[in-house]
Amino acid sequence: MISNGTNNPPDDGVGRFVIQSVVHHAPKPTTQSATGSRKVKKRLADISESGVVECVLKEGLMFFVATTLVSSGEDFNQVVLRQIAAMPSGGAYATTTAAHAALASAAEIDPTGVRLRPERARPSYCSGATYLVFLKAIGELQKTGHLRLERTQWESLLPAAMADGHGVWGRWNANGPGTARLFHELSLGRNFTSFAEARPGDFLKIFWVDAVGKKERGHSVVYLGTETKDGVEYVRFWSSNKPNGYGEKSVARSKIARALFSRLESPSNLAALERLTPVDSYLAGLLKNESSFREACKLTGAAN
Repeated sequence: MISNGTNNPPDDGVGRFVIQSVVHHAPKPTTQSATGSRKVKKRLADISESGVVECVLKEGLMFFVATTLVSSGEDFNQVVLRQIAAMPSGGAYATTTAAHAALASAAEIDPTGVRLRPERARPSYCSGATYLVFLKAIGELQKTGHLRLERTQWESLLPAAMADGHGVWGRWNANGPGTARLFHELSLGRNFTSFAEARPGDFLKIFWVDAVGKKERGHSVVYLGTETKDGVEYVRFWSSNKPNGYGEKSVARSKIARALFSRLESPSNLAALERLTPVDSYLAGLLKNESSFREACKLTGAAN
């Protein structure tokens, strides 16, 4: 049910599907250096000699060691980039009820966690596209044994129809710093604003204008890097883009008013999904209220 009284949800110009409250109110992996490998081995040796490994096993925190190995060997940004490589291309862009129904049909629970069929999610929109990449990355980590989520947790991750700020998907799809708020609340990874710190595979919220909330215009993407064309710096990213849908795009960096990056670093913390409040009141209010980039950074732990 959509409370704006129309058959289609409003397109707020930011490439996301908007549901107003029913309470009426998708670069190549780098090779680990020999030095880095020695450091990891030494660190694990130090842990073993100190007896911490036995303690960790008793406390059920073996994943800490596994995470060290994965992040040192190929980091989670590479996992994200692999999902993009496997995503469909094109399929058209739209922010309609049909587009959200297509997104919802692309994810379903199965015995191993979740079955994702992104080819069903066409036409698509930006936040739906990046959320599918996020789910695909989490799914890969579960299949490779680096993460273990229960069925009820996967159910809470599904992109069901929900208002901005509600649940997990409602946070990701919200105006403002939706993805960054989710990462901050669950300690999934750090948020930051510096292009100098950014790496391919970071999630990125682009703000086309210096506004957060009801007047904002933005784009949810996966950052791919920068390039120079005729002396002009461009930002490369992947998302669902107007008008063609899934694919890469580049825009002059000068066209981006603000940028908020989110890096997946601790996906195992998704096991604490239950600690999320049902509604993030800040995000839920951004359809009608104005915020600021400074406030968005403060509420996501990002340095501005």
